[in-house]
Amino acid sequence: MTSPLSPRLLRAGLVVLDPDSGHSRRVITLQYNPDALTRGFQLKTAGAEGGARGEALRITGPPVQTLTLEADLDAADQLTDPQTAELGLTAQLAALESLAYPSLAAVQDAAALLAAGTLEVVPPPAPLVLLAFGRRRLWPVRITELTITEEAFDPMLNPIRAKIRLGLRVLTVNDVGTDGRAGGLAMAAHQQLEQLAGRARGGRLADLGIDRLP
Repeated sequence: MTSPLSPRLLRAGLVVLDPDSGHSRRVITLQYNPDALTRGFQLKTAGAEGGARGEALRITGPPVQTLTLEADLDAADQLTDPQTAELGLTAQLAALESLAYPSLAAVQDAAALLAAGTLEVVPPPAPLVLLAFGRRRLWPVRITELTITEEAFDPMLNPIRAKIRLGLRVLTVNDVGTDGRAGGLAMAAHQQLEQLAGRARGGRLADLGIDRLP
């Protein structure tokens, strides 16, 4: 029995938003939180080699941040759910896979426009995806990689154990601007970063063995 004093376990997951209204379409919760989250940064600076003097310290925009996470799924812990008992992990995996596809309606609309002689068909906007990794780290992201490894199956060949690997790129104002739902989420993520950085405990020069700066 869980103690009432035990902290609530938050789950990492993806929130799929409508690109126009910003309303939540679906929440994909990871069954088990990843053991590791790898984050990479490619800085955007004006001080390239051979650049103009005085430009070395200029940051031209937010960095390109990439995220990689791996998570496990296991139907054995969900067999009391009738759908899981029937389908295993098929539906959960399909929800993730669908993020890599345009909607069927969009494909049909594009085909109809091409059949009618339209010379150029503009791809529809994909759903806006938000990675939630705790209350204070909410990143609007674009999925760049999805790998699914199915490891065990039931008698109907439904996967009952799987590993997923997600590669994500964090969207910033360089990608989506500052207006609209996507821009608001990008600005909010930037604000959260600065607020957290402001709470970091600062050190002293003496901690570094320095009496004073030259």
